[in-house]
Amino acid sequence: MSRYQRNRGAGSPTNTAGPVYGVISTLDDASPSPADFARCSSPEAKKSELSLFLNWGGPHKNMEINPKPRNRSWIVDVLAIFFGIGTWLGVNGTFIQLPLLVDEAPEGWSLPSYLSVMVQIGNLGPLLYTAIQKYSPKKLNDGWTIHGVLLVGAISCLLTAFFYNKTASVAGTDHSLALFLLTCFTALNACTSSVLFMPYMGRFKEQYMVTYFIGEGLSGLLPSVTALIQGIGESGDCVLVNVTESGEGVYELQKTPPRFDTRVFFLILFALMVLAYVGYTLLNSLPLARKEYAQVTVSEGNKYVYGEADNQPKAEKLSKGQYTYLLLLIGAISLFSNGMFGSIQSYSSAPYGSQAYHLSATLSVIANPVACFMAMFLHFTSLRIITVLSILAGLLTSYVFTTAALSPLPPLHDQTVGAVLVVTAWTLLVGIVSYTKLGITTVMRAQGGQSLVWVGAITQLGSAIGAVAIFFAINYSDLFQAAQSNC
Repeated sequence: MSRYQRNRGAGSPTNTAGPVYGVISTLDDASPSPADFARCSSPEAKKSELSLFLNWGGPHKNMEINPKPRNRSWIVDVLAIFFGIGTWLGVNGTFIQLPLLVDEAPEGWSLPSYLSVMVQIGNLGPLLYTAIQKYSPKKLNDGWTIHGVLLVGAISCLLTAFFYNKTASVAGTDHSLALFLLTCFTALNACTSSVLFMPYMGRFKEQYMVTYFIGEGLSGLLPSVTALIQGIGESGDCVLVNVTESGEGVYELQKTPPRFDTRVFFLILFALMVLAYVGYTLLNSLPLARKEYAQVTVSEGNKYVYGEADNQPKAEKLSKGQYTYLLLLIGAISLFSNGMFGSIQSYSSAPYGSQAYHLSATLSVIANPVACFMAMFLHFTSLRIITVLSILAGLLTSYVFTTAALSPLPPLHDQTVGAVLVVTAWTLLVGIVSYTKLGITTVMRAQGGQSLVWVGAITQLGSAIGAVAIFFAINYSDLFQAAQSNC
């Protein structure tokens, strides 16, 4: 028989809240009955397979509008947001700082593609974590592991502030070796968060997953706001620097120096990472936070089985086909959104002018947390809605890829309507993708088991494939041509 005991958080001697239980399996445990893990009820005979697969006409509510959020602790909401900020903050900040980094880096504007590869090396973190949880007889304690991962992210931001411009010769060519290595460790924090932070939030009630995703969206927004205050993104002025013998003026684009340098920027990121660490520490230890745990059994480190609670909606189990479909879908979405969008956005929007480029970059970053905030009031778990949103995202993705591939002369590049279209497309695309990913994660959370770990692992796999593919497409093909900013 299994022995049940209260799950203890990292560094906590007791657990007074009581709704979460850890399962310690013994050698004489009987294997679970397949019926205990049935993923869907018997289908109705009159429905087609596609109808059942996409939940067309299902008896449950496809979308739930909540003018007032469910019973929740706003303190836990705030702590979950702080925790979510510590996910991709360092990686997002590094890419947002590129306009200044490329001025000092020997790689020039090839630096983004190099950094994309460094980020994928961070996937060694989730691979190692997953291997230990699956094959090691002694499982990692999620609480202490998150402490370590957040500390790695914070220290990486701190060291980047002082060593980002240090170069070294590799195979006879200077490279930003310090920046590359520190980006790997920053990415270790970010990539591991997909298989560690998100499953950890699964022990809380469903509504706190939404606020966690708001924090993850802020991990991109806060560095963007900091960069705007810094002065990155200002178009500059064309200044007359010389006159030819024929009397023709020679102009040069001169940009205003930033209000503070890259070192200060990364120190601000370090302060935000410290805030994320404090937020997680309180989330993991406060009795108030533990009262917001769902009724869940945690076994083998990260395997969740949810019970029924009066204030939580009853989860519908997915069929094997639906389960696989959602995993493949979030993998495909991540391939483009995490792996490619950041690398092609400048090719797609820069031909329409610097203002269009900076608006598309800024508004798309804002769209992420806004979409997650909407999910607090407009909640959905319907596969039909997820599929429709995915199709819309696919159409918008086709448009932005077309403009990127046709750079520097995409359609309507010399007209205002072209700039409006590309800015609108990028904003809607990122918002829809964020909303869809949150919907998939919410559905998968309710399935229990290691569903959230699978979501994180497939997300990182898709991101890695996309980043490597776009790296070779940009650096070793003529598919994408950069638009020149000339006076």
